[in-house]
Amino acid sequence: MTEHTFRRQAIDGLRAILPLIVAAAPIGFVFGAVATGNGLSPLETVLMSALVFAGGSQFVAMDLWTHPASWTALGFAALLVNLRHMLMGASLERSLGLFRPWQKLPTLFVMADENWALAEARARTTMLTPAYYLGLALPFYLGWVASSLAGALFGALIGDIAVYGLDFAFPAVFIVLLTGFWKGRETGLVLAASGLAALTVHALVPGAWYIAAGALAGLGAAFLPLAQKEQPT
Repeated sequence: MTEHTFRRQAIDGLRAILPLIVAAAPIGFVFGAVATGNGLSPLETVLMSALVFAGGSQFVAMDLWTHPASWTALGFAALLVNLRHMLMGASLERSLGLFRPWQKLPTLFVMADENWALAEARARTTMLTPAYYLGLALPFYLGWVASSLAGALFGALIGDIAVYGLDFAFPAVFIVLLTGFWKGRETGLVLAASGLAALTVHALVPGAWYIAAGALAGLGAAFLPLAQKEQPT
């Protein structure tokens, strides 16, 4: 691959992810504000965003944060939230045919819901290249870390974030991502099963179990039609 081709593909990736960087910036800002409100320093907040790089588990960690922190509870909650990354990683790995072995580990480290979705969409139409994925993932990663730092430094100045609607930014981004994977009735059944299971378990069981329940119910609803098709007639 020539330098010109590498640059062009990286720019294409950046153009694809740029709207989601803008959309995720308020989420990172909110996390930074919440983290410092729970007693973390700006440095600790940035390190958490840089090393964990998983918005859902970071927010769950803040919900469970105590002084001193219960590392067992935090680690288990993060595991439940990020179980979906195992499936996402397995799905993405099928599209990494042009990646060298040493490139795959950092590729998966900077995988997030947003750049995973765009990488999968890209792989449907053409081969996913390291340059394109770099353009997707690196700017999104840096944007998340930078917005977390901004929230840690300036979040206290704006007061209650709910007044500005910033607390809705997280679900709004996922709603947009879901629409890109809509395939009709089957997708609706998966979402309905996942949502119903998550809401039921959230109402009945304390902790983050509702996340695992929603994921398992969604997987069951997704595999059920496949199992029915494989049954002999």
